[in-house]
Amino acid sequence: MIKKPKKPLSKLYFLVLFSFFVPLAGFFVYATQNPIAYFFLAAALLADICLLAAFHGRLQKKQSHIAVLKEEYFERANLMKAELQHEWETIASLRLKIINYAQLKDLTEKLSLCLSLEETSGTLSVEVAKLFGHKDVTVILYLFHSTTGELGISSSQKGQMQVNLKAKKGDIFDQFVVKTLHPLIVEDVQTDFRFDLDKMDAEDKRQLRSLISTPLIVGEKTLGILRLDSSAAHQFSTDDLRFLRTIADLTSIAIENAQLYERLETMAIKDGLTGLYLRRHMLERLGEEIAREMRRGRELSFLMIDLDRFKQYNDTFGHMAGDIVLKSIAQLLEEHFSHPGEMVCRYGGEEFCVVLPDCSKSKAVQLANELRKKVEAREIILRRQKTHVTVSIGVAAFPKDAPGRDEVIFKADEALYQAKETGRNKVCSA
Repeated sequence: MIKKPKKPLSKLYFLVLFSFFVPLAGFFVYATQNPIAYFFLAAALLADICLLAAFHGRLQKKQSHIAVLKEEYFERANLMKAELQHEWETIASLRLKIINYAQLKDLTEKLSLCLSLEETSGTLSVEVAKLFGHKDVTVILYLFHSTTGELGISSSQKGQMQVNLKAKKGDIFDQFVVKTLHPLIVEDVQTDFRFDLDKMDAEDKRQLRSLISTPLIVGEKTLGILRLDSSAAHQFSTDDLRFLRTIADLTSIAIENAQLYERLETMAIKDGLTGLYLRRHMLERLGEEIAREMRRGRELSFLMIDLDRFKQYNDTFGHMAGDIVLKSIAQLLEEHFSHPGEMVCRYGGEEFCVVLPDCSKSKAVQLANELRKKVEAREIILRRQKTHVTVSIGVAAFPKDAPGRDEVIFKADEALYQAKETGRNKVCSA
């Protein structure tokens, strides 16, 4: 730090004055004794005055120069302070960016290990909550439903705890982001003129004062919204919003990959026409359910279902009409067997099967008869003609009729063959 200069030449100025006045005092004493000395005294005084005037002018010039140097030193010092402050701010900003990039790298690595959409959403919420580090901040991930297109909550996190929010489809702030597809920052919801809080549903209102939100976009496709909100005002800055946008750009790809993976997984285990599980997946589940019921000492029932005279529908109305019949029956099956654990599958062609864990054989026969009556009563319009279809059903149970998976399927298929041989539109048990 530059020291301030001392008051210029003040001591030297006093010394010069003293050196002039001492001889003058001597001359004055001498002049009182010798009148001729008055002339020399006057000359000496005049010379002193001239010398003092010259010295005073030079002294003022020197002081002015020193004052200018002083101002220059202070100006240089202020410039150096400003430069140092700027350098420190730059260093702090770079340090923060390095930390953020390291955290983003860690987040990307963790998301790359996630396959399912649920796992990806949960990891994203937890890690974003860690990145911002505010205990009062709630992280909400909204995603658009793949079939309905509606916005819905995929995950929500506050600190290290999951929270249950009542606004499942978002509020006025989320609707604004969906409409504009631009990031949003609200420093205080009570003073932001863009939003009318009275329009928020009473059940959706939380202790909300500030928020930042950004859309999740991949190419031209909008996946959802990533939002952070807090019960405190002025909790977020534009730097926070910029950081959130970077996170959104990175995580959008991970979310799209998870959605694609789930879609491929669904295609691998579900029939594209009816939406029911495929035979391969049913065989895996049936083996697991039989092992579980064996440990519990309970029964399991299996239904094999076949559409009666389905070939005639295809020959009469065409294969497109046959697809309509299959989809209609599949929908009816899913509605009838909707309890947890019950699984409806398309076995192949016009055949369906149903796995009924913890279900006795008598109960399965009752459910099969109820289904048969519903199918018979269902009206299907094919090429503007009202038609009806019937089904034949075979029932088998584990361990009453068969000791294992393949044996249960074989016994149910035998019972189905018996139902078709004895007149169709009926239920037979093994």
